[in-house]
Amino acid sequence: MQTMDPLAATPQGALASPAVARNTGPILEVLRAHMPALGRVLEIAAGSGEHAVAFAGALPALDWTPSDPSADARASIAAWAGAAGLPNLRPPLGLDVLDAATWPEGPLQAVVCINMVHISPWAATEGLMALAGSRLATGGLLVLYGPYREADVPLAASNAAFDESLRARDPAWGLRDRDAVAAVAKAGGLALTRRIEMPANNLILLFRRV
Repeated sequence: MQTMDPLAATPQGALASPAVARNTGPILEVLRAHMPALGRVLEIAAGSGEHAVAFAGALPALDWTPSDPSADARASIAAWAGAAGLPNLRPPLGLDVLDAATWPEGPLQAVVCINMVHISPWAATEGLMALAGSRLATGGLLVLYGPYREADVPLAASNAAFDESLRARDPAWGLRDRDAVAAVAKAGGLALTRRIEMPANNLILLFRRV
């Protein structure tokens, strides 16, 4: 499981992330405003599973499927889900955005991806856009959360330091240019429709399947 966040194991075998504790509320506020009223949602790179439980619990009309290529992540997701017992939260999938054979069938009403784009090679973003473009229903929503570089916005000092730490860990990682991400999305039939500023110099980018 790729993360820059220190994880703590709970007695139940699930992993707990301090970053998730901080950002769940602000992200959920945006999801409440923009997610479809009902339908199938696929979460990419769901990590510890805490977001999946929180969002599925708060949005009970959505059928939420978390996914992660990491077996450790899927075990944590399953542990959180087992404790929550939510009827609309599906078992985690071993989805890898670089392996189309692992992708579920559509149509999906929404795809959610939190803190993956900068902690993965650029090919993962290309795979994500191919997945969303091929599986979302027309008008379906792709939600991206994380830090980005923007040509028209000065890079915050904290994000510059974070980018440096990412690249030191893996030269293929790093903050992505918002316009470059939007261009890859457009090639997959996705239009960037909204940019929402979030705490700690993060953004939510909303894309629609056209």
